[in-house]
Amino acid sequence: MATNEISEGKIEKMLDWAYEKSLEGIPGTDSAYEMAENFLSKHDSSDKAINSLIRWQNTKAATSGFLTGLGGLIVLPVTIPANIASVMYVQVRMIAAIAHMKGYDLKDDQVKTFVFVCLTGQSASEILKQAGIKAGTSFAKQAVLKIPGEVIKAINKKVGFRLVTKFGQKGVVNLGKAIPIAGGIIGGTVDGIGTGIIGKTAKKVFV
Repeated sequence: MATNEISEGKIEKMLDWAYEKSLEGIPGTDSAYEMAENFLSKHDSSDKAINSLIRWQNTKAATSGFLTGLGGLIVLPVTIPANIASVMYVQVRMIAAIAHMKGYDLKDDQVKTFVFVCLTGQSASEILKQAGIKAGTSFAKQAVLKIPGEVIKAINKKVGFRLVTKFGQKGVVNLGKAIPIAGGIIGGTVDGIGTGIIGKTAKKVFV
């Protein structure tokens, strides 16, 4: 358990890795930008596109063949279970796509932090409230871009703690029927810490 133990430091490195790969894309998958534009092109409003994206992630994100090749997943920055890394990548990419659909700049550190906050699901509102930000208001978008560096660090630390707690409780995140990572395929539905809840959280946070 020593090498695979989930710590805040490892979570932080994995979050940064997942975010970077979400923006760049990994072999065989769309980037967050491409995913967002794809869904936007099929719907007449960003809200409809986001709802469709969330439904798709819930039902098809991890069906056989979704993550093929896994060029970036083969070499992970830290030693944590590969399926947890996969869940993190899938969910971070979904949140980033939602933020992009709502007009946020994914290259801003503040936006990146908000993406990570969304991963905590139902805890997101509490974390943002402690930082003086009320999710789901027009004020939030302006506030995102004005968060001081020290507050960003504090928020990231709280996110890391929440995720360590969640992943630690589950041990290995439930991936339905997981297929060995060496096969380049993850089977079953990614439920992790609740993809649907996370998607709805992102929709509320990124107004």
